[in-house]
Amino acid sequence: MVVVLKDTLEKRGALAQIKARIRAEVFNALDDQSEPRPTLSRENLLINELIREYLEYNKYKYSASVLTAESGQPEVPLDRQFLAKELNIVEDASGKSV
Repeated sequence: MVVVLKDTLEKRGALAQIKARIRAEVFNALDDQSEPRPTLSRENLLINELIREYLEYNKYKYSASVLTAESGQPEVPLDRQFLAKELNIVEDASGKSV
């Protein structure tokens, strides 16, 4: 019975999501809020935001939440137009869907 349930969860992709969620929750529980994080440099802030956007675009929401918690990235994502301007990126119509 347990093997069948595990196989079913794996086929649906739910088992990987459950494992990722558990890892994220364990990390949050172990995260020591009393120790201040170092200040993010402008460059690291932008790089982390690009990584977060990639993770969220690909629906890796638990990985994105761990990145946000671990890096000290602001909870609210940076505006995409702001990112494009800061990185000197010109978006065309096809790029806006990504």
